[in-house]
Amino acid sequence: MDKKIVVGITEPGYTDHVVESRLLEPLGAEVRFLRWGGDRARLLEQLADLSIVMVRDIPVMDAEAIGRLREGGGIVRYGVGVDNIDLEAAKQRGIKVANIPDYGADIEVADHAAALTLALVRRVVSRDKKVRAGQWNIAQKEPIYRIAGSTLGLVGFGKIARAYLKRMRGFGIADVLVYDPFITDEFAVRFEAKRSSFEDICRAAQIISLHAPATPETRNIVNAKTLALMNERTSLINTSRGGLVDIPALADTLKAGRIFGAALDVIDKEPIADDNPLRGLDNVILTDHTGWYSEATVQTLQEKAAQAAIEILTGGSPTHWVNRW
Repeated sequence: MDKKIVVGITEPGYTDHVVESRLLEPLGAEVRFLRWGGDRARLLEQLADLSIVMVRDIPVMDAEAIGRLREGGGIVRYGVGVDNIDLEAAKQRGIKVANIPDYGADIEVADHAAALTLALVRRVVSRDKKVRAGQWNIAQKEPIYRIAGSTLGLVGFGKIARAYLKRMRGFGIADVLVYDPFITDEFAVRFEAKRSSFEDICRAAQIISLHAPATPETRNIVNAKTLALMNERTSLINTSRGGLVDIPALADTLKAGRIFGAALDVIDKEPIADDNPLRGLDNVILTDHTGWYSEATVQTLQEKAAQAAIEILTGGSPTHWVNRW
């Protein structure tokens, strides 16, 4: 007798998972919600013999966790990044890993990056705090610099970065420098941008926005050395992956006032710890990895994740199969 199809959806999840249940149940699949509350041992117990597990940024699906899953099954990542999944371990067990890169988040993340840029450069958040505390007419005590005419540096030049650039053009951005080893000079020129080294971006750009994936090459690309190349006009924006930024080095730089400020939607360890040195600094804006979010993206993401699971369960190849063999 064939084993029963069991699909596990890990917490933290979304408000509900009616979409996944509706799409998977016609296959005879049992949909289970894995409540583990950060207790890894409890999670490992619930992974045993699942046909498919569907995850977000956490939990980490390492070799130990993957070893609990049914051979020949699948892992579906709600979203794009798969750095929390051991792709090779999954391949060794014949487990297909699928992600969902096309759920429309380029719109939301580009909007969020632009919003963080404006909030930081225009000091919206810090001024709000001061006004609420009874201050007024702060003016040149905390200088604000014009966005129009500024040089924008983009680290990574994929779909989201290009959408963000389109938004920032409306505010009068002048020169655009791009660091991305996977594009050509000709491709950059199509967008009226110029390929550059990351170091030169640090030296020249007043606004630097990170849009690169998490790889060994990009790990802590923003560090003490590269931060030292920036100046008091530099605003750093990160809506990509937290691992791109060395948080202690950034905190030291911000405390010393050596750059204008930073606005981060992602950090290296989420959720943010109580002792994170960025907390309490007036020249940093922090949001809770919400750049991707809108009700529209959640709906699309859940539908596409369920479809990826169906593709695996029916013996096919998921549309976005990331550990192909």
